[in-house]
Amino acid sequence: MDILTWILVGLVAGVLASLVVGGSGYGIIGDIVVGIVGAFLGGILFREAGWSAPFGGLAGVIFVAFIGAILLLVLLRVIRSSTSGRRGGV
Repeated sequence: MDILTWILVGLVAGVLASLVVGGSGYGIIGDIVVGIVGAFLGGILFREAGWSAPFGGLAGVIFVAFIGAILLLVLLRVIRSSTSGRRGGV
C-alpha cells in the first residue's frame, strides 16, 4: 500500500473507533495516527488469533485497523484513568 492509502485507512479507522469508544477524538492527525497504530495492533491480533478479515481488499484492511484502533483507545483510556487516580499523593 502507498502512503495515501495508509493515511486514508488510518483516518477512517481512527474516526470510527473514536465514535464507538466515545469522546471527541484526537483531531485529524491524531485520528490518523490512532488508525495506523490500530492497523498494526489489529494485524497482530488477527494473526495471533488465527482470524481473517470478513471482507476482502481495502474494506478488510479498514475493518482490521478499526478493531485495532478500538483496542488502542480502550487501552489508552484505562492507562489514563489509572494514572489520574494516583495524583494527589497519599
